[in-house]
Amino acid sequence: MPREPSGMSCLQRTRKQFRRHANRIIGEGFFGGLSRLGRLHPLSDPAKHGVRVIRDIEYLPTGNSRHTLDVYRPGKLTGKLPIVIYIHGGGFNLLSKNTHWLMGLAFARAGYLVFNIDYRLAPKNPFPAAVSDICAALEWVSENASAYDGDLGRLVFAGESAGGNLATALAICCCYRRPEPFAQRAFATGVVPTAVVPACAPLQVTNPARLNRKRKLPRWVNDILEGMNEAYIGNLHVPAPGELDLADPLHVFERREHPDRALPAFFVPIGTRDPLLDDTRRLDRALKAMGVECEARYYEGELHAFHAFIWRRQARRCWREQLAFLGRALQHPREPRHEFVAQA
Repeated sequence: MPREPSGMSCLQRTRKQFRRHANRIIGEGFFGGLSRLGRLHPLSDPAKHGVRVIRDIEYLPTGNSRHTLDVYRPGKLTGKLPIVIYIHGGGFNLLSKNTHWLMGLAFARAGYLVFNIDYRLAPKNPFPAAVSDICAALEWVSENASAYDGDLGRLVFAGESAGGNLATALAICCCYRRPEPFAQRAFATGVVPTAVVPACAPLQVTNPARLNRKRKLPRWVNDILEGMNEAYIGNLHVPAPGELDLADPLHVFERREHPDRALPAFFVPIGTRDPLLDDTRRLDRALKAMGVECEARYYEGELHAFHAFIWRRQARRCWREQLAFLGRALQHPREPRHEFVAQA
């Protein structure tokens, strides 16, 4: 795993750690503050959009607030509703479902039953804690979706940035037989997503230096990417083959491993100025080489997570194209594959 260069002085290490700590504080303050500011707008009230929100439901009975989710239900719709499991971003070490209320509301306004998931954060809870948590959340959703009129045959996994990584890892747990106990439990639910939306995601957490091969990234961006790797993965041991597949889900597809269940369709939006652009391009190539439906959309001149700023023209376009893709994909529901449960 990546380590600090042996020639790095104590002062250099201290400066680097300071920059990373400052970046974390700035990121948390900016996105957290923006979320709180947005809640002050009159149109941020879910009730004004006919959406009912049920907050802080435990999906694991641990007493840990990170093991909770919020439900966003369109109030005026009847019958079974398509489902979005939404997983927030934040570099695996920042933010929460509460900062990402807008994503839950946006999907619910479009007619989706949304389960907005919290999970444990690094570095206190490094990999694979977050993946284990979202697998547990999927188990809860599989058992409780019907109580909220959810249709598990029309299921979407979505997330941005680190949440996109986790959404992709969750899809792998549903479609491949894995050795991890938490992945086996997710597979045993029989639930298979119809579509996955990993927006602007780091699909390979390890070796962040690779992102400088085609263009030199600013130092502060490299600090964030290296810090994400070290917080989420750590550098305590050399991993066994396949041990980091769920941190680097892109590798599973690039190896063209045959799934035990058909992979879902993917919609992968990203801005052309996003430092993670190459991961999306690689995912697009890998999935298409496997014969999996993948629609990659590249938004000219846009930065990381641009689609979260929904008042902007390109963000609105991204949401329109995303929802249109999901509308087409969900015309072909995927029923839970319970015939696999006995074998899991």
